[in-house]
Amino acid sequence: MPDFNLTRIPLPTGVELDVAIAGDSANPPLIFLHGFPESHRTWRHQIADLSRDFYVVAPDQRGFARSSKPEGIENYSPDKPVGDLIALADHLGIGEFTLVGHDWGGAISWMAALQHPGRIKRLIIVNAPHPLIFQRSLYDDADQRAASQYMTAFRNPGFEKFVDGMGIPAFFDTSFSKHADPALLAPERDAYIEEWSQPGAMTGMLNWYRGSAVVVPASGETPDRPAWLDGPFPPVTQPTLVIWGMKDSALLPVQLEGLDTLVPDLTLVKIQDAGHFVPWERPEAVTKAIRDWLAKRGR
Repeated sequence: MPDFNLTRIPLPTGVELDVAIAGDSANPPLIFLHGFPESHRTWRHQIADLSRDFYVVAPDQRGFARSSKPEGIENYSPDKPVGDLIALADHLGIGEFTLVGHDWGGAISWMAALQHPGRIKRLIIVNAPHPLIFQRSLYDDADQRAASQYMTAFRNPGFEKFVDGMGIPAFFDTSFSKHADPALLAPERDAYIEEWSQPGAMTGMLNWYRGSAVVVPASGETPDRPAWLDGPFPPVTQPTLVIWGMKDSALLPVQLEGLDTLVPDLTLVKIQDAGHFVPWERPEAVTKAIRDWLAKRGR
């Protein structure tokens, strides 16, 4: 896949982001947000294809690759990347846009859609749980709670020392590569290692977990249940496409249960033979789902 030229964009939120921009700015805008532990390259297949008909913008989010990595966990609470998103759209002169997010990028996309309905016209989510369903499942679903214990490990302030002890290439080979098809990962190995090796990158990426308010009870624990989990929750008002790789071992199918009650205008596309990293595990299926849905929605 091609390497995309990145534009360095300073934002009034205090960070500078490297941003892949492709396509004609006169075309309908799509903004893509990646998650952990990736970069704009999560969307490399979609950028190459969709930029023929859309104005495609895909930043390296704060803390990742060569984008700014502000010190302090407080700079990675979800409101900060939401602010970056809106500031980036403003900088590029984009008013309304379709927002596409995967993993942490999807978490930010859910929040942004709820908080900025006047800016986000349509929402596309790829293997990223709705905030209410995710937090509820961590209390109520033993399998999802067990699958999410890695979040507690990532929040451990000594995790970087663990990675440093083995070295980033070994960490990639022994940890990350177990969660996706090795044959698909192999061509991207050098890119991952180069991005993770940037000064402060490992801490920046992990701080997304540390800055989150999501509660991950220990397996077997019976914590007090927050009342808000059973109270009213605002609906997502935008037309929403959710694409889900059904072999995701970190985010289980329970994340799809009851989603239609929180997202009234929901289209769900299940990709049975893909896991968490479905944007590049099954790129053709993801791109087709996006194209078909946008065509029905008038782009």
